[in-house]
Amino acid sequence: MSEFTGKTVIITGGGKGGGIGYGISTAFAKEGANLVITGRNEQKLADAKQELESQYGIKVLTVQADGGDEEQVKSVIDKAVAEFGKIHVLVNNAQNSASGVSLADHTKEDFDRAIYSGLYAVFFYMKHAYPYLKETQGSVINFASGAGLFGKPGQSSYAAAKEGIRGLSRVAATEWGPDGINVNIICPLVMTAQLAKWKEEYPAVYEQTIKGIPAGRFGDAEKDIGRTCVFLASDAASYISGETITMQGGSGLRP
Repeated sequence: MSEFTGKTVIITGGGKGGGIGYGISTAFAKEGANLVITGRNEQKLADAKQELESQYGIKVLTVQADGGDEEQVKSVIDKAVAEFGKIHVLVNNAQNSASGVSLADHTKEDFDRAIYSGLYAVFFYMKHAYPYLKETQGSVINFASGAGLFGKPGQSSYAAAKEGIRGLSRVAATEWGPDGINVNIICPLVMTAQLAKWKEEYPAVYEQTIKGIPAGRFGDAEKDIGRTCVFLASDAASYISGETITMQGGSGLRP
């Protein structure tokens, strides 16, 4: 029996649709965790619920929610506790942005989209999940990006949101460490539909990026990113906190 059997994991953007979130959902489902998956697309959430419950015998609560709306986030947390009683792991994966738009061409609406769906969403979820994570001495796994680490073109608002998430996460790791909560950040590079679009728009940057990856390939949403999330939420990683795990352009921990 896995240490995650019967535990509750919240995954934002965890619906079925070829993204990182569903890979993370699958990895935790295979460990026997019950899931709370959120997103804007109700059909993607329903498809994920049907497949995960039928294949792995777990319970999945789906909640359609916009992470940039604090009341909707609070509702997600309340529904999770009402359904499962506790929260053990929070994975902030969802993010929206105006990818491929240069900084000079960004509008305030473009910038707000990234900040609200990314930085504000992470803040809201962490704030409202905190009392329950303190109770279980749980884990938070947030997602940042090489767009911020390496300054990738066409990603200014996305990079700003992701670097904000990194700063927020490191402060939370310091403040919440005494409560037994560990907080870490993953910077993934996975071949999703969004990355395929980026590859087409910036072929030279793509080629430079792939050359910098020792394995010579992008990660797999479940086997690489999902399993890393499972590890960071496990008892074996309870001493790891405030770290950025880069899974692009190299590997290892970054300050």
